[in-house]
Amino acid sequence: MHYNEQYHTKIRFDFIKHQKKFFGASLILVILGIVSLLVFHMNLGVDFKAGTHMDIEVGAPITKEQAADALGKLGYSDIELTLGGASNQRVSVRFDEVLEQAKVSEITKSFKTQYGDQVSEEVNVVSPDMAQELGVKTIYAIIIASIAIMIYVMIRFEWRFALAANIAILYDAFVVIALFSIFRLEVNLPFIAAVLTTIGYSINDKIVIFDRIRENLRFSKQKNKEQLAELVNASLWQTMARNIYTVLTVLIVAVSLYLFGSESIKLFALAKIIGLASGAYSSVCIASPLWLILRGDKQKPGKTAKAPVAS
Repeated sequence: MHYNEQYHTKIRFDFIKHQKKFFGASLILVILGIVSLLVFHMNLGVDFKAGTHMDIEVGAPITKEQAADALGKLGYSDIELTLGGASNQRVSVRFDEVLEQAKVSEITKSFKTQYGDQVSEEVNVVSPDMAQELGVKTIYAIIIASIAIMIYVMIRFEWRFALAANIAILYDAFVVIALFSIFRLEVNLPFIAAVLTTIGYSINDKIVIFDRIRENLRFSKQKNKEQLAELVNASLWQTMARNIYTVLTVLIVAVSLYLFGSESIKLFALAKIIGLASGAYSSVCIASPLWLILRGDKQKPGKTAKAPVAS
């Protein structure tokens, strides 16, 4: 740790000095994610895979064993089901086939026999064509969001900032996807929403840091890469408190949703937690060092002046 008088800030850790370690660790995770996607693929939910999803409200507490037994009598064994609602009164079941109305009625009748006429069901069916269309539109959404962000950053800053930011936010999105693939967590529409909002939150941190780097560049005429590295480190620590508080605020909400939310929202919250953590990491350890590498030793004309005091 040392105090930089020019930028009026304590540099407690040299992120640029250890950038190769960060890049190496990130590359290992990317490779693991790619291998997992190639070997195991994604655990697609009914939103992206043809099938039927049933939510059965039984109106009384029920266990997984009781629900599995009621479905097993109809020949549906070893299927994925979860419990939710107040006191576990709702059974969510996913079938890998598109159920005809007669089969849906048969399942509902089985639960009504045991729990009475208060039993009700909600059925969502996804056809193969619809599943394929959703998958394609999801890819388009991520690509369009990334391009729009790159254009915005290029207009506000320069192409090096834009490229570094875009690589970092795509890394954040991939980390969420990779971990869901590695741990075989279900991918559904809320997951896609989590990935897209991760991109939005992630670029916010990077814009704050890049804005401080640009501000410090205006007040300092750099002569070599070592001075630029010091400038980047100082900019990171000048914005560190603000970024930490911003991420923690949203992270507390996401963790609360994961711990106390319903089953249907837990995976969304988990994806948000992963994305927020990755976004905070990539802003400091990937985006900023990448910008320094892209800039190289190129100098921009500037005037020497007193740098702004850290806020």
